[in-house]
Amino acid sequence: MSAPSGTGKTSIVRAALDRDAALTVSVSYTTRPQRGAEQNGRDYQFIDVPTFEHMLEQGEFLEHAEVFGHYYGTSGSWVRGQLDAGLDVVLEIDWHGAQQVRHALPESVAVFVLPPSRKALKERLKARGEDDRQVIEERLKSAISEMAHYVEYDYLIVNEDFDQAVERFLAVVVAQRQHIGSQQMLLAPLLRELLSEG
Repeated sequence: MSAPSGTGKTSIVRAALDRDAALTVSVSYTTRPQRGAEQNGRDYQFIDVPTFEHMLEQGEFLEHAEVFGHYYGTSGSWVRGQLDAGLDVVLEIDWHGAQQVRHALPESVAVFVLPPSRKALKERLKARGEDDRQVIEERLKSAISEMAHYVEYDYLIVNEDFDQAVERFLAVVVAQRQHIGSQQMLLAPLLRELLSEG
């Protein structure tokens, strides 16, 4: 899932996790400092730049990016382990990361969340109370650039009504679980029985 900062993607993902036990979220590694009530291991894996660079050299990231002067990355081995365990994994990443994931995991599904308007996005960024005016302006400029990549995604959700946005995201998850590729493997014994001659 991708969205401009302040659109509400993290809140949507958290609400979806509360309602779907087969859904999990990847906790990205980052070099940026912790904010407010963030917890290491829950919100991000907070590491220093040399550690991040070492992990990058070792090919440990499924995707990585530099955003606002800080590095972010997703552990490839962790994601594959969760998928092997039968869980659906949500990655909260920018469009650069989404491109990398689509290359590494072509079966992945990309969801882009839009704000209802630029004005609403600016108000949400201000309401967070985490950034000064200059940072908010930088985030708004970045948002325009980020939103231009919506065409690279499979699904679009507008977060105007939060509950409705969560419902729409969960609808995408459920629809993807019913995809024939997933169902053929899951229902192999039933399909064999139904299609056998005799």
